[in-house]
Amino acid sequence: MESDTYHHGNLKKALITTGLEILSEKGIEGLSLRKVARRVGVSHAAPYNHFSDKQALLAAISTEGHKQLYETLFRIFDSMKHASEDILLEIAWAYLQFAVEDPGRFKLMFSGALDEESKHPEFVEIASKNIALLEAIIQFCKEDGRLPAEALEIAAIKLWSSVHGFTSLVLEDQFPPEYMQAHQLRELLKAVVSP
Repeated sequence: MESDTYHHGNLKKALITTGLEILSEKGIEGLSLRKVARRVGVSHAAPYNHFSDKQALLAAISTEGHKQLYETLFRIFDSMKHASEDILLEIAWAYLQFAVEDPGRFKLMFSGALDEESKHPEFVEIASKNIALLEAIIQFCKEDGRLPAEALEIAAIKLWSSVHGFTSLVLEDQFPPEYMQAHQLRELLKAVVSP
């Protein structure tokens, strides 16, 4: 029997939140609609009112993650673009902190776990919006002389690859301990994003 809490449109959000919890604890393989329903305290059939299958739930979790990432990065960019010489460091640091805050969510967002992204238009839309924000940040930095003049897509690939790769290595604890003892994490990240 579904709890009264979910008769007012909150079930979908509860399923996404709980799916994210399970994802963080057990990974993609440990996530199922049945497990989410059990933890939320609703019938096994209840999630199917919102998600056709596990892929739809993964898409919803990933979409929510991309929305949160966009809001985080946009807020930093908007508030610091005219006030900080280190805008790229601030953006990269926010990206890293977002990942560290919830590694399961972050890994899902960039895992390729969605079989057919085009079947999830809300996901495609927000992922594209994040790319557009990255391009806007790069364009701003190029015009302001903080980045060299080069093709926008090349600059985007270089910057994103560097920051995302650095972030992934941090999440997997892959840097040699002597690197981390000799340098602060933020200092290392600054070296990564410096032109």
